[in-house]
Amino acid sequence: MAEHPAYPVGLRLTGRRVVVLGGGQVAQRRLPALIAAGADVRLVSPEATPSVEAMADAGEIAWERRPYAEGDLADAWYALIATSDTDANAAASAEAERHRVWCVRSDDADQATAWTPATGHSEGVTVAVLTTDARGRDPRHTAAIRDAVVEGLRDGTLVAPHHRTRTAGVALVGGGPGDPDLITVRGRRLLAEADVVIADRLGPRDLLAELPPHVEVIDAAKIPYGRFMAQEAINNALIEHAKQGKAVVRLKGGDPFVFGRGMEEARALAEAGIPCTVVPGISSSISVPGAAGIPVTHRGVAHEFTVVSGHVAPDDERSLVDWSSLAKLTGTLVILMGVDKIGKIAETLVAHGRSPGTPVALVQEGTTAAQRRVDATLATVAETVVAQEVRPPAVIVVGEVVGVGPHGTA
Repeated sequence: MAEHPAYPVGLRLTGRRVVVLGGGQVAQRRLPALIAAGADVRLVSPEATPSVEAMADAGEIAWERRPYAEGDLADAWYALIATSDTDANAAASAEAERHRVWCVRSDDADQATAWTPATGHSEGVTVAVLTTDARGRDPRHTAAIRDAVVEGLRDGTLVAPHHRTRTAGVALVGGGPGDPDLITVRGRRLLAEADVVIADRLGPRDLLAELPPHVEVIDAAKIPYGRFMAQEAINNALIEHAKQGKAVVRLKGGDPFVFGRGMEEARALAEAGIPCTVVPGISSSISVPGAAGIPVTHRGVAHEFTVVSGHVAPDDERSLVDWSSLAKLTGTLVILMGVDKIGKIAETLVAHGRSPGTPVALVQEGTTAAQRRVDATLATVAETVVAQEVRPPAVIVVGEVVGVGPHGTA
């Protein structure tokens, strides 16, 4: 048994022979990292899991379908021994020792010459955690430490501001539907690295409270049916701050390119010669219905869903939506920004053939602590919105999927 802590080292395996004995779950977990490292992987095993077979079929590894035999490790730089045959494992381990091949054993770590650390990755950094006490190894403990470190690197909490890797320019970040936990890992990291954040009301506001005090937060004031900042002013603010060499995040609700005017901002930045990164976000059109127990598609009920903006009424000449065609579809209709127009929208859908009894759900403040769901039909939704005092932001779902969940109307 080892009496000293393991010496941590990074192996550069590109083009070098790595032998894996056994094609079971251990190999399935370890092979992707070996492949990513560029290793010349040779698998020796009579059988393998379907996932390991797929790696062989794709040419990512060479597979010899047989048990271990003496001499298999002769040309190896590194070996992973993970068969179910204890005697074969011991024999392979002894061969590795003779040939001075670093060897990991899944069945008996004490007899191995190398241990596999709990590893994680974040923006070009690899985190590897090993237990220093050979007699007190606890994989769950090392994995928990790894997860904590990687999460801290991803959300910026482990990086001091003066050590941040900042890139001047603008990131258009989709903040998701409202719950701060639903922003992407990359979006959260960019927020932690920002000098300036220009935020919408519909973005995850709780995230702004986590920002360091030096970060300048600008309210875009795009409050539905209230005061708003002209889009041109937002574009100018993005350009002005970026030209000062600052890292700017434009934090939007949902996804930047789903009724978020993100492309207008991206084009303005491109014309000004400002580098722009787009970070997709979880759209409220799918996530909010899901949070309320409504699938936008369901086998045997809806094979398609359509997302439309309801901010312009169907009889408004500015409308680009073909409401008569939408009424003829049998799938799900998801309407964003349509609370104050839903009466006219429902009337138009019914006039063009959609059944007045079609279920409708309105989900207000979806994914937040204030979320509430109000159900109606196309015939009753106009009066229901008034009676229940439904206010934006709310996602409206029209279709039979409204009734399929445990809290549905059917």
